[in-house]
Amino acid sequence: MLDPDYQRKQIIRFINKMPSLSTTVGKVMEICSRVDASPNELNKVISLDPVLTGQVLKLINSAYYSLVNKVTSLTRAITMLGLNTVKNMALSTAIIKSVSSAKKSRALPTSKFWAHSISVGVSAKLLAATQDIPILEREEYFISGLLHDLGKVPFGDEYIDVLDHAKNEQIPLIMAERDLMGIDHQEVGQMIAEKWKLNESITACIESHHEPELLEDELQKKVAFVALGNVYSNIYDIGFAGNHFPSEDELAKLLELTGVSTEDFADIRNDIEDEIHRAQIFLQI
Repeated sequence: MLDPDYQRKQIIRFINKMPSLSTTVGKVMEICSRVDASPNELNKVISLDPVLTGQVLKLINSAYYSLVNKVTSLTRAITMLGLNTVKNMALSTAIIKSVSSAKKSRALPTSKFWAHSISVGVSAKLLAATQDIPILEREEYFISGLLHDLGKVPFGDEYIDVLDHAKNEQIPLIMAERDLMGIDHQEVGQMIAEKWKLNESITACIESHHEPELLEDELQKKVAFVALGNVYSNIYDIGFAGNHFPSEDELAKLLELTGVSTEDFADIRNDIEDEIHRAQIFLQI
């Protein structure tokens, strides 16, 4: 039996040691949160960071956009990509880099963990499209889905016991976490989101994707789409995040909350592989 007090202390210690997001990413987030933000402002910040500058130029010239002529101007790249895309790319790649450099548990192999996370982001975005949600909002659904399982990162090798318990008892993983560890990945994810000062929408998806019904209005609906993308990725076994037994009741509840039909839920299968490939190009991983 795992010691819940010890587990919590170890998790908090791990999160305290995680590096903060870079000053540049913080400034990018701050600028893009303003309605009067301009590409020129963003250019001034990004141009001081050679790595992020390279990432922006690499993205605009990648197969994701398939441009005929190469773009070499940072300002032009930012203008063409749009502030929201640059913000999402800067945030997601910074978090992936930070998480990838952290201690890894043998319980969740890195490649399979990110394959699942990307699938959840892509699924949430495709499912949102079936309900005619504006394209810029869909990009936020993708980032929220990508980051939804951040709370699993601090778990150590003892998490293997949790995975085995969920599998043997055929129960949802979050129940196994609470049973054995006294804490779940939603609560841990909330701690990380707070440390990194992620916005309300992304934080809600991280801390409530197994319980969107506890939220209200637009926030509830957005989290429900991410939750539905999570169930989709588990049902079709894309990547691995430890949840072998998605609930049929949960699926029915999420379809009702989002307004997605069972037909639309199944139909995104036609686009999922192409979108995952595009997402990997976008994330440069």
